[in-house]
Amino acid sequence: MVCAAFGINRSCFYEHRQRIQCVDAERVALRARVNEMFNKSRSSAGSRTIQGLLNDQGIEIGRFKVRRLMGELGLVCKQPGPHAYKRATVERLDIPNRLDREFDVSQPDQVWCGDITYIWTGQRWSYLAVVLDLCARRVVGWAMSDTADADLVVQALDHAWEQRGRPEKLMFHSDQGSQYVSRKFRQRLWRYRMVQSMSRRGNCWDNAPMERLFRSLKTEWVPAMGYQSLAAARKDISSYLMGYYNTERPHAFNGGIAPVLAEEKLKSVSGIS
Repeated sequence: MVCAAFGINRSCFYEHRQRIQCVDAERVALRARVNEMFNKSRSSAGSRTIQGLLNDQGIEIGRFKVRRLMGELGLVCKQPGPHAYKRATVERLDIPNRLDREFDVSQPDQVWCGDITYIWTGQRWSYLAVVLDLCARRVVGWAMSDTADADLVVQALDHAWEQRGRPEKLMFHSDQGSQYVSRKFRQRLWRYRMVQSMSRRGNCWDNAPMERLFRSLKTEWVPAMGYQSLAAARKDISSYLMGYYNTERPHAFNGGIAPVLAEEKLKSVSGIS
Protein backbone atom coordinates (compact mmCIF):
# COMPACT_ATOMS: atom_id res chain seq x y z
CA MET A 1 0.00 0.00 0.00
CA VAL A 2 2.88 2.39 0.77
CA CYS A 3 4.54 1.60 -2.59
CA ALA A 4 1.26 2.28 -4.38
CA ALA A 5 0.92 5.62 -2.60
CA PHE A 6 4.36 6.75 -3.83
CA GLY A 7 4.00 5.26 -7.32
CA ILE A 8 6.77 2.66 -6.87
CA ASN A 9 6.52 -0.92 -8.10
CA ARG A 10 6.93 -3.49 -5.35
CA SER A 11 9.49 -5.41 -7.39
CA CYS A 12 11.66 -2.26 -7.69
CA PHE A 13 11.42 -1.06 -4.10
CA TYR A 14 14.89 -2.05 -2.92
CA GLU A 15 16.55 -0.83 -6.12
CA HIS A 16 14.69 2.48 -5.80
CA ARG A 17 15.74 2.87 -2.17
CA GLN A 18 19.37 2.25 -3.07
CA ARG A 19 19.24 4.66 -6.03
CA ILE A 20 17.85 7.61 -4.08
CA GLN A 21 20.59 7.23 -1.49
CA CYS A 22 23.28 7.79 -4.15
CA VAL A 23 23.98 11.21 -5.67
CA ASP A 24 24.50 11.17 -9.44
CA ALA A 25 26.93 14.05 -9.88
CA GLU A 26 26.66 13.98 -13.68
CA ARG A 27 22.86 14.17 -13.59
CA VAL A 28 22.95 17.01 -11.06
CA ALA A 29 25.32 18.94 -13.34
CA LEU A 30 23.05 18.33 -16.34
CA ARG A 31 20.03 19.54 -14.41
CA ALA A 32 21.89 22.71 -13.53
CA ARG A 33 22.78 23.33 -17.21
CA VAL A 34 19.20 22.67 -18.32
CA ASN A 35 17.86 25.02 -15.67
CA GLU A 36 20.36 27.73 -16.66
CA MET A 37 19.44 27.56 -20.35
CA PHE A 38 15.73 27.50 -19.59
CA ASN A 39 15.97 30.60 -17.38
CA LYS A 40 18.17 32.40 -19.92
CA SER A 41 15.46 31.91 -22.56
CA ARG A 42 12.85 33.31 -20.14
CA SER A 43 10.98 29.99 -20.02
CA SER A 44 10.64 29.79 -23.82
CA ALA A 45 13.09 26.96 -24.62
CA GLY A 46 11.61 23.47 -24.87
CA SER A 47 13.34 20.11 -24.73
CA ARG A 48 14.26 20.18 -28.44
CA THR A 49 15.87 23.62 -28.19
CA ILE A 50 17.80 22.80 -25.01
CA GLN A 51 18.99 19.52 -26.52
CA GLY A 52 20.39 21.41 -29.52
CA LEU A 53 22.16 23.91 -27.28
CA LEU A 54 23.73 21.17 -25.19
CA ASN A 55 24.83 19.26 -28.28
CA ASP A 56 26.44 22.44 -29.65
CA GLN A 57 28.44 22.63 -26.42
CA GLY A 58 29.71 19.08 -26.87
CA ILE A 59 27.27 17.39 -24.47
CA GLU A 60 25.66 14.35 -26.07
CA ILE A 61 22.13 14.02 -24.73
CA GLY A 62 18.78 12.96 -26.12
CA ARG A 63 15.63 15.02 -26.25
CA PHE A 64 13.68 12.68 -23.98
CA LYS A 65 16.35 12.83 -21.29
CA VAL A 66 16.18 16.61 -21.45
CA ARG A 67 12.40 16.34 -21.10
CA ARG A 68 12.78 14.14 -18.00
CA LEU A 69 15.25 16.59 -16.47
CA MET A 70 12.86 19.46 -17.14
CA GLY A 71 10.10 17.43 -15.49
CA GLU A 72 12.26 16.85 -12.41
CA LEU A 73 12.88 20.59 -12.20
CA GLY A 74 9.25 21.49 -12.83
CA LEU A 75 10.11 23.49 -15.98
CA VAL A 76 7.26 24.06 -18.44
CA CYS A 77 7.84 25.77 -21.79
CA LYS A 78 5.48 28.69 -22.36
CA GLN A 79 5.27 28.46 -26.16
CA PRO A 80 1.61 28.80 -27.28
CA GLY A 81 -0.30 26.40 -29.48
CA PRO A 82 -1.35 26.94 -33.12
CA HIS A 83 -3.69 29.74 -34.08
CA ALA A 84 -6.60 29.55 -36.52
CA TYR A 85 -6.00 32.11 -39.26
CA LYS A 86 -8.51 33.33 -41.81
CA ARG A 87 -7.88 33.40 -45.55
CA ALA A 88 -8.04 36.34 -47.93
CA THR A 89 -7.18 36.84 -51.59
CA VAL A 90 -7.43 40.60 -52.32
CA GLU A 91 -4.20 42.19 -53.60
CA ARG A 92 -3.46 45.85 -54.14
CA LEU A 93 -3.42 46.71 -57.82
CA ASP A 94 -0.53 49.16 -57.50
CA ILE A 95 1.59 46.99 -55.13
CA PRO A 96 1.08 43.28 -55.92
CA ASN A 97 2.19 40.33 -53.80
CA ARG A 98 5.46 39.85 -55.65
CA LEU A 99 6.98 37.66 -52.94
CA ASP A 100 4.06 35.21 -53.09
CA ARG A 101 5.23 33.28 -49.99
CA GLU A 102 8.62 32.45 -51.48
CA PHE A 103 10.25 32.74 -48.08
CA ASP A 104 13.31 30.60 -48.89
CA VAL A 105 15.91 33.13 -50.02
CA SER A 106 19.39 31.98 -51.02
CA GLN A 107 21.47 35.09 -50.19
CA PRO A 108 21.34 37.93 -47.64
CA ASP A 109 19.95 41.34 -48.61
CA GLN A 110 17.71 40.03 -51.35
CA VAL A 111 14.33 40.12 -49.57
CA TRP A 112 13.42 42.01 -46.40
CA CYS A 113 10.12 41.79 -44.56
CA GLY A 114 8.57 44.39 -42.28
CA ASP A 115 5.68 44.65 -39.87
CA ILE A 116 4.41 46.52 -36.79
CA THR A 117 3.24 45.21 -33.41
CA TYR A 118 2.18 46.84 -30.17
CA ILE A 119 3.80 46.67 -26.70
CA TRP A 120 2.36 47.90 -23.40
CA THR A 121 4.62 50.55 -21.85
CA GLY A 122 3.46 51.98 -18.55
CA GLN A 123 0.15 53.76 -19.19
CA ARG A 124 -0.28 53.29 -22.95
CA TRP A 125 0.52 51.17 -25.99
CA SER A 126 3.72 51.75 -27.90
CA TYR A 127 4.54 50.41 -31.34
CA LEU A 128 7.46 48.36 -32.62
CA ALA A 129 8.47 48.14 -36.30
CA VAL A 130 10.97 45.45 -37.32
CA VAL A 131 12.80 44.64 -40.56
CA LEU A 132 13.77 40.99 -41.09
CA ASP A 133 16.17 39.53 -43.68
CA LEU A 134 14.53 36.36 -44.99
CA CYS A 135 17.78 34.60 -45.87
CA ALA A 136 18.66 33.55 -42.30
CA ARG A 137 15.71 35.21 -40.51
CA ARG A 138 18.04 37.86 -39.08
CA VAL A 139 16.67 41.09 -37.63
CA VAL A 140 18.45 43.87 -39.52
CA GLY A 141 16.56 46.93 -38.30
CA TRP A 142 13.93 48.11 -35.86
CA ALA A 143 12.35 51.22 -34.37
CA MET A 144 9.96 51.93 -31.51
CA SER A 145 7.65 54.87 -30.89
CA ASP A 146 4.47 55.85 -29.07
CA THR A 147 2.88 56.61 -32.46
CA ALA A 148 2.23 54.11 -35.24
CA ASP A 149 2.82 56.45 -38.15
CA ALA A 150 4.89 56.44 -41.33
CA ASP A 151 7.90 57.85 -39.48
CA LEU A 152 8.10 54.64 -37.42
CA VAL A 153 8.48 52.30 -40.41
CA VAL A 154 10.81 54.75 -42.16
CA GLN A 155 13.10 54.78 -39.09
CA ALA A 156 13.16 50.96 -39.04
CA LEU A 157 13.99 50.87 -42.76
CA ASP A 158 16.72 53.51 -42.35
CA HIS A 159 18.23 51.52 -39.48
CA ALA A 160 18.31 48.36 -41.57
CA TRP A 161 19.70 50.13 -44.64
CA GLU A 162 22.58 51.66 -42.68
CA GLN A 163 23.29 48.51 -40.68
CA ARG A 164 23.57 46.39 -43.82
CA GLY A 165 25.87 48.71 -45.74
CA ARG A 166 23.25 50.44 -47.89
CA PRO A 167 22.27 47.56 -50.21
CA GLU A 168 20.32 48.12 -53.41
CA LYS A 169 17.94 46.22 -55.68
CA LEU A 170 16.29 44.16 -52.97
CA MET A 171 12.62 43.46 -52.34
CA PHE A 172 10.76 44.80 -49.32
CA HIS A 173 7.62 42.87 -48.34
CA SER A 174 4.96 43.88 -45.81
CA ASP A 175 1.24 43.74 -45.15
CA GLN A 176 -1.19 46.39 -46.40
CA GLY A 177 -0.82 48.62 -43.36
CA SER A 178 -1.35 52.33 -43.98
CA GLN A 179 2.22 53.08 -42.85
CA TYR A 180 3.68 50.95 -45.65
CA VAL A 181 1.32 52.46 -48.23
CA SER A 182 2.15 56.02 -47.22
CA ARG A 183 3.87 58.33 -49.66
CA LYS A 184 6.77 58.93 -47.27
CA PHE A 185 7.62 55.24 -46.97
CA ARG A 186 7.23 54.55 -50.68
CA GLN A 187 9.47 57.50 -51.52
CA ARG A 188 12.10 56.10 -49.15
CA LEU A 189 11.93 52.74 -50.93
CA TRP A 190 12.34 54.52 -54.26
CA ARG A 191 15.37 56.40 -52.91
CA TYR A 192 16.95 53.13 -51.78
CA ARG A 193 16.02 51.46 -55.10
CA MET A 194 13.95 48.74 -53.48
CA VAL A 195 11.02 46.90 -55.04
CA GLN A 196 7.89 46.84 -52.89
CA SER A 197 5.69 43.78 -52.35
CA MET A 198 2.53 43.51 -50.25
CA SER A 199 0.53 40.69 -48.73
CA ARG A 200 -3.06 40.13 -49.66
CA ARG A 201 -5.49 41.94 -47.42
CA GLY A 202 -6.16 40.14 -44.14
CA ASN A 203 -3.86 37.21 -44.98
CA CYS A 204 -1.14 36.97 -42.33
CA TRP A 205 0.30 33.81 -43.94
CA ASP A 206 1.68 36.05 -46.71
CA ASN A 207 3.98 37.61 -44.09
CA ALA A 208 4.42 34.55 -41.88
CA PRO A 209 8.11 35.08 -40.90
CA MET A 210 7.25 38.43 -39.31
CA GLU A 211 4.26 36.98 -37.48
CA ARG A 212 6.49 34.21 -36.12
CA LEU A 213 9.11 36.71 -34.95
CA PHE A 214 6.53 38.76 -33.04
CA ARG A 215 5.08 35.62 -31.49
CA SER A 216 8.54 34.62 -30.26
CA LEU A 217 9.18 38.10 -28.90
CA LYS A 218 5.94 38.30 -26.95
CA THR A 219 5.89 34.75 -25.61
CA GLU A 220 9.59 34.42 -24.84
CA TRP A 221 10.73 37.88 -23.78
CA VAL A 222 8.17 40.62 -23.16
CA PRO A 223 6.93 40.55 -19.51
CA ALA A 224 3.31 39.49 -19.06
CA MET A 225 2.39 42.93 -17.70
CA GLY A 226 4.45 44.85 -20.24
CA TYR A 227 7.10 47.46 -19.41
CA GLN A 228 7.09 50.41 -17.03
CA SER A 229 8.18 52.90 -19.69
CA LEU A 230 9.03 53.26 -23.36
CA ALA A 231 12.72 53.65 -22.51
CA ALA A 232 12.73 50.36 -20.57
CA ALA A 233 10.95 48.63 -23.46
CA ARG A 234 13.46 49.93 -26.01
CA LYS A 235 16.41 48.70 -23.95
CA ASP A 236 15.02 45.22 -23.28
CA ILE A 237 13.62 44.62 -26.76
CA SER A 238 16.89 45.73 -28.32
CA SER A 239 18.77 43.16 -26.23
CA TYR A 240 16.40 40.49 -27.56
CA LEU A 241 16.25 41.41 -31.25
CA MET A 242 19.88 42.39 -31.87
CA GLY A 243 21.36 40.22 -29.12
CA TYR A 244 19.66 37.02 -28.00
CA TYR A 245 17.48 36.40 -31.07
CA ASN A 246 20.17 37.17 -33.65
CA THR A 247 23.24 35.67 -31.96
CA GLU A 248 22.14 32.97 -29.51
CA ARG A 249 18.61 31.70 -30.01
CA PRO A 250 18.48 28.50 -32.10
CA HIS A 251 16.24 28.87 -35.14
CA ALA A 252 14.55 25.84 -36.68
CA PHE A 253 14.73 27.40 -40.15
CA ASN A 254 18.54 27.49 -39.88
CA GLY A 255 18.86 23.90 -38.71
CA GLY A 256 19.02 24.84 -35.04
CA ILE A 257 21.61 27.63 -35.15
CA ALA A 258 21.23 31.36 -34.59
CA PRO A 259 20.62 33.70 -37.58
CA VAL A 260 24.02 35.43 -37.34
CA LEU A 261 25.86 32.10 -37.30
CA ALA A 262 23.76 30.80 -40.19
CA GLU A 263 24.51 33.92 -42.23
CA GLU A 264 28.25 33.70 -41.50
CA LYS A 265 28.23 30.03 -42.45
CA LEU A 266 26.48 30.81 -45.74
CA LYS A 267 28.95 33.58 -46.53
CA SER A 268 31.95 31.34 -45.81
CA VAL A 269 30.56 28.63 -48.11
CA SER A 270 29.59 30.95 -50.97
CA GLY A 271 32.54 33.32 -50.57
CA ILE A 272 30.41 36.45 -50.01
CA SER A 273 32.31 39.35 -48.45
